[in-house]
Amino acid sequence: MADNPTAYVRYDSGVEQIQPNEEQLANETVESMARLNQFFFEKYRHAVRDAHAKSHGILRGELHLRPDLPEHLRQGMFKQAGPFPVIIRLSTSPGSIEPDSTANVKGFALKVIGVDGRKFLDAEADAVTQDFLMVNDTIIPTGDVKTYHDLQLRIEKLAKAPKIVQTAINEAGVLADKALEIIEELGGPKKEVKMVVHPHPNRHILGETYTTLGALRFGDYVAKVGIAPLSDNLKAIAGKEVDVSEPGAYRDMVVEFFRTQGAEYELRAQLCTDLEKMPVEDAAIDWPQDQSPYQALGRIVIPAQDAYSHARRVFSDDVLSFNPFHCLPEHRPLGSINRVRLKAYESSAARRHAMNAAPRVEPTSISELPE
Repeated sequence: MADNPTAYVRYDSGVEQIQPNEEQLANETVESMARLNQFFFEKYRHAVRDAHAKSHGILRGELHLRPDLPEHLRQGMFKQAGPFPVIIRLSTSPGSIEPDSTANVKGFALKVIGVDGRKFLDAEADAVTQDFLMVNDTIIPTGDVKTYHDLQLRIEKLAKAPKIVQTAINEAGVLADKALEIIEELGGPKKEVKMVVHPHPNRHILGETYTTLGALRFGDYVAKVGIAPLSDNLKAIAGKEVDVSEPGAYRDMVVEFFRTQGAEYELRAQLCTDLEKMPVEDAAIDWPQDQSPYQALGRIVIPAQDAYSHARRVFSDDVLSFNPFHCLPEHRPLGSINRVRLKAYESSAARRHAMNAAPRVEPTSISELPE
């Protein structure tokens, strides 16, 4: 497959299809997020992200691209030479600060610094950053705007539910069928769309494999981007069950790991070969890797460091924003789930920074990341 680029779907505007009532559904979703964010602001007296509110590590590293990238992978930023400094934020998915013992989706947000070219967002056209937001799954169970809208409104209704109900939903994962079952048992409207959900046990956060939320443009093609453990010390902890009985267990394991050693991940891409089997508009469908395996783009090299200093936590949680639309047009996220995210991320970030009276900074140098 790697030697036959003609097998890959070429990007054009036709790979996306606007969904019924998409704009209305997207607006109602964003409005619900704003109300929920206000609820948690009153709870914490501090604004947090609508999703992935709890960070577990903030890392600096470098992205080194393969020097022998074939032409079909030399797309967008991957035409540039590098190496690129990177900032990584590790997190879990809820929009509230929960104990680590809940089995939530984990996040790996990658901000690449030093990427030339005009960026997709007009307000940040001159930025030198490119973001890839990834989770430890290959699908989004709420894979289209309608499914995501319905679940978001139900989660909002349960925000003031008894703690035992909130805990049950968090343990199921906010994107899981089980959460919908709990909601329906409490009298919510029945969900007609069946969602396929992968389990997310409490495994070592550094040993996970992460993938972008849905498809994105990959220059002339369509792809998903991901990272996977590359160095032996990461492979040794991949899939390892861990004790997360302490509220800050993931933070502690990240800090302890990088206190004395570095690590390497592989950055990779899975190119779309068939829009029926690998759809853009339904991110709940897994792309078969036997039809299109991931191909290496480069490696992320992370040195030993203090992974969660007080200054880094504040910089990551209150100053930085990670947005999949912090990107070159050649890497624009695709599909209705991402089109609603375009509205959600921008409004959420602006609201969070305003509530916290914190400047919103898009870095131009890795030196801006505190030690």
